[in-house]
Amino acid sequence: MQKGDWVMHIFDYSFLQNGLLPAGLLNITTDIYTLRVSAMNRKEQFVDVFTELEAIAKIQSVKSSNEIEGIVTTDERIHEIVNGNSAPLNHSEQEIAGYRDALAEVHTSYRDMDFRQSDILRLHAILMNIAGYSYAGKYKEYDNDIIEEDKSGRRRVRFHPTSAADTPDEMEQLELAYLEARDNPNINQLLLIPCVILDFLCIHPFRDGNGRISRLLSLLLLYKNGFDAGKYISFEEQINDRKGNYYEALQKSSDGWHENSQDYSAFIMEFITTVYACYKELDKRFAVIGSRKVTKQARVEATVLNSLTPISKADIGKILPDVSATTIEAVLGQMVKTGAIRKVGAGRGTKYVKN
Repeated sequence: MQKGDWVMHIFDYSFLQNGLLPAGLLNITTDIYTLRVSAMNRKEQFVDVFTELEAIAKIQSVKSSNEIEGIVTTDERIHEIVNGNSAPLNHSEQEIAGYRDALAEVHTSYRDMDFRQSDILRLHAILMNIAGYSYAGKYKEYDNDIIEEDKSGRRRVRFHPTSAADTPDEMEQLELAYLEARDNPNINQLLLIPCVILDFLCIHPFRDGNGRISRLLSLLLLYKNGFDAGKYISFEEQINDRKGNYYEALQKSSDGWHENSQDYSAFIMEFITTVYACYKELDKRFAVIGSRKVTKQARVEATVLNSLTPISKADIGKILPDVSATTIEAVLGQMVKTGAIRKVGAGRGTKYVKN
């Protein structure tokens, strides 16, 4: 089918009602619900830890979501921009500050927002305003194509999104289809969200910023449905870490989209896997849950003692990003001294294991 022969896309999520899920997807969604309960209980007990994790995740999210689009600066500048300690110094930093502000809007106002065109356009305006784009908060005025470049530098059109002329109507249809499916008690919202995000990406309604807006909308819909691990473990960083898998799944599930013959399953699985990774990483932060007050020392000790394989200082730092390297080193030294753990290897390859 040629580009000029396309019919309007039909947004229909009724297929999610049948409840027939592949075993792998059923298992992972069950695990997410289980981990969510644990996270909710811990949030009440360890308020300070969650506050620290949220601050760290904001920085990681702003960095990763922009990095996916090739917008980069130093880690030091990311910290300064996200924490509001410095104004943007160049165009890339203006883009980074825009994501900071849009992410803050989702974090603070998600209860009052929804997957409505007015909110989507407002998020885009926030994202693009600092950089001074005239098209901030407006749908594209010209057709755009998604281009990919191979290792030899040759480019090809990977996908033809919805035309500029049809974008307002298709965005309206997408909004209405989501609102209808959202209110259907027979549809699992955790499976609905990736379908809606895929359709948004296939419309590609903006001249620029579609990928970043899709990640903000993912967080918005997850938060509204009670899945907020992405606030404490960067959802965007998990996507960036799995970028190859993410784009491969997007490619598979967008094939046939204009002919209404697309198969959402690959993108659903990748999206749900990313959500699961956030919850799993959050679970790792809480190796100790026996008391209402948990010290950083106790968390380092439990991380080492509960590890089934030798673990390095770097591994512990990744699991406990709010704990300084100095604290980790001091705790490990004390544990070695008392005989609770022993060293394996030497130099940079040093790891620690329970005695």
